[in-house]
Amino acid sequence: MDVSAKTYQDEFFTSPDGLKLHYRDYGDRLAQTLPVICLPGLTRNARDFEALAEKLMSTRRVICFELRGRGDSQYDQDMSNYQPNVYVADILAMMAAANVHKAVFIGTSLGGVLTMALGPTRPGAIAGAILNDIGPELDPKGLARIAGYVGKMAPPSSWEEAVAQLKSANDGVYPKFTDQDWMLMARRTFNEDAQGNPSPAYDPKIGDAMRKGGAVGDLWPAFKSLGQIPTLTIRGGVSDLLSDEILQKMTAAHPNMESLTVPEVGHVPLLEREPSFSAIEAFLTARDAENGH
Repeated sequence: MDVSAKTYQDEFFTSPDGLKLHYRDYGDRLAQTLPVICLPGLTRNARDFEALAEKLMSTRRVICFELRGRGDSQYDQDMSNYQPNVYVADILAMMAAANVHKAVFIGTSLGGVLTMALGPTRPGAIAGAILNDIGPELDPKGLARIAGYVGKMAPPSSWEEAVAQLKSANDGVYPKFTDQDWMLMARRTFNEDAQGNPSPAYDPKIGDAMRKGGAVGDLWPAFKSLGQIPTLTIRGGVSDLLSDEILQKMTAAHPNMESLTVPEVGHVPLLEREPSFSAIEAFLTARDAENGH
């Protein structure tokens, strides 16, 4: 890629326990609007948010964080550190390094869990929360599907094989995807090695840590800590991780939550596409007004 064509700055900082962690920094750091912090899913990286960030960067700063063991962030030699309490400490350290004190958080899957976890820890830092296909209860079907492939697949020998792996792991998730869509997802999911072939962009031990960790703890207290914080939950209409039943329980428990269900998409909706993008844009505009921006 031509470096001059980059739309972001690569930034690195040191975690509280000494790892070198990475984030992409888009937009004007002095923008008068609220900044956005994007937190990716379990094995995902900053590339998942590149199209969204490029749409938002004309009016605000957008930071796309890569959790330890993903993307350009350093892998952890101790897989027991691949867990939410450590990630939250990393996020707070990243905010200090980036000089961001308050932001709208956009969390996809695990990133949404971490957004909820920030509620009891640093509620004043959250101007708004956007949860992408995640809630305080997780459908066991989706958990089993994800646990079945994370860290278990052999590295693909070609980009075509990478696409085939993604189609297998995401069976039924994106029924309307074109070949071009699948290749774009492959390019977001895998790195490219010196020979031009795909290579994993996450530490496979993340899957081991997930399976060893067993069931996720009770997330309802963390979710309810967002009760005074404006929240938008986006759900895939055929999601196997966030059911409509769970979404209704969330709506009943959270007086400041709005929701959007994206039809014919599973876990997870792509946020740069409609109707998600318009909902995000409206949500951000409302948060700016509330915070005097």
